[in-house]
Amino acid sequence: MITFLELLVNGISIGAVYALIALGFVVIFKATEVVNFAHASLLLAGGYVVARLHPHVGFWLALLIGVAAAALIGALVEFLIIRRSKASSHGVLAIVTIGVDIVLTTELTRQIGAEVLAMGDPWESGVLHIGGVTIAETRIVALVTATVLIAAFLLAFKFTGWGVAMRATAEDPETAALMGVRLGRVSLSAWAVAGALAAVAALFLCVFPTPGLDRSSSLAALKAFPAAILGGLDSTTGALVGGLIVGVTEALMTGYQDDLSFLGRGIGDVAPFLVMIVILLLRPAGLFGTKELARV
Repeated sequence: MITFLELLVNGISIGAVYALIALGFVVIFKATEVVNFAHASLLLAGGYVVARLHPHVGFWLALLIGVAAAALIGALVEFLIIRRSKASSHGVLAIVTIGVDIVLTTELTRQIGAEVLAMGDPWESGVLHIGGVTIAETRIVALVTATVLIAAFLLAFKFTGWGVAMRATAEDPETAALMGVRLGRVSLSAWAVAGALAAVAALFLCVFPTPGLDRSSSLAALKAFPAAILGGLDSTTGALVGGLIVGVTEALMTGYQDDLSFLGRGIGDVAPFLVMIVILLLRPAGLFGTKELARV
């Protein structure tokens, strides 16, 4: 039972981080109807800036700069590439983001090389003992931080002018434009918000118990992609639920891997995609997605 509780808590905490990444997918899709496959490179860029700067300016300032840098890169991708693309198909734009991701990730992995970069976080390898359950402090901080950020986003999405503009754009872009909503500004802000969320997620994906940031850290975004898909690409609530499902599934499958050896090694890495496939077979639009949406 102790093992199960530890795995469950760890799964929920990492699932909340996946939800941050999935929320980035959803925000961009709602604003532009484009599936952003460059999200992994935004995550890697934010984490890289934090890892490089923290020895010089301290952790908190480095984190702030890293979040701002990822937001800026996201905004630049939208402004310089997506907005100026002559492609009328959202599928083509999605393929364009794959190219952007390859370019950015290639350069970042070249800069990182074979190094494993420490993030300089103040929690280091501290653990908490609650009853017989042992939990890394970073997991608790990740859960609290993700919860606060997701709650703040949902409140802003519902009650602020930006949120109203975003919802209007997602519902009917042409009508929203006629009502005075600046679609370009909404799209730009969506990419910036997605980049910022990815940078925060990068931090918690690269701290204890993981060794640090390396050239493969961006692959974590691939695990968050099933979270966005199975929750529904146009649903912010779906991003949260999908992230938790993926996190808990991965943690439990990895923790009980020896008992599931008949499924093969590395089942924890594959499990999120298997869950996604099963849910899409039952609900093609995802758990909370709109049925009219077309998948890319």
